[in-house]
Amino acid sequence: MPDVSGMRFSESHEWVKQDGDTATIGITEYAQSQLGDVIYLELPTVGQQLDAGGRLGVIESVKAASDLYSPVGGEVADVNQELKDHPEYVNQDPYGKGWIIKLRAIKDNPKLLDEKAYDDFVKGQAPA
Repeated sequence: MPDVSGMRFSESHEWVKQDGDTATIGITEYAQSQLGDVIYLELPTVGQQLDAGGRLGVIESVKAASDLYSPVGGEVADVNQELKDHPEYVNQDPYGKGWIIKLRAIKDNPKLLDEKAYDDFVKGQAPA
């Protein structure tokens, strides 16, 4: 089980972990399992401003293409360049090597869920 302590989650299945004035963002285990094998990501550029809840890019899998949303707002400080050659990291390690972007000058989003609230949300989405 990956360590998700300190992470918060959006209802669109992105996670965010803040460390000082930087936030790392990726997609959740649930999201990657629903997408299937990730084959491509369209990501923002360093320096780009993102709004909380705003579109940050696109993720393509063998099943579908989906928009990615930023759970918090801020300026893109870093983009995981390894995902260009290894998009499978999103499937293999969504909370580690599969991180997507890092933001700085973070604008918080009070609608984010803690781990338990997110687990309850996902359970409510799963078919019975």
